[in-house]
Amino acid sequence: MKLKPLADRVVIKPSPAEEKTKGGIILPDTAKEKPVVGEVVAVGPGKVTDDGKKVAPEVKVGDKVLYGKYSGTEVTVEGEEYLIMREADIFAIV
Repeated sequence: MKLKPLADRVVIKPSPAEEKTKGGIILPDTAKEKPVVGEVVAVGPGKVTDDGKKVAPEVKVGDKVLYGKYSGTEVTVEGEEYLIMREADIFAIV
């Protein structure tokens, strides 16, 4: 992938939306919820503080993360959809 995030930004490949409910009902596209779990595919070098120190990111490539439902910016690169968001928008590593 040719996408390299800057500062404390992270590129995430969202997990696919659920196709069925637990009871086996197939969901139409309009009823699917946005995924909140994804895999980190690229990480920026880290945030620079006001006093000039660089803070290394806590997440790394390959981590499965939990993020806000409407967090980040959706982008399409080479036919694949990704989310770019700040590391602060990530809630947890799963």
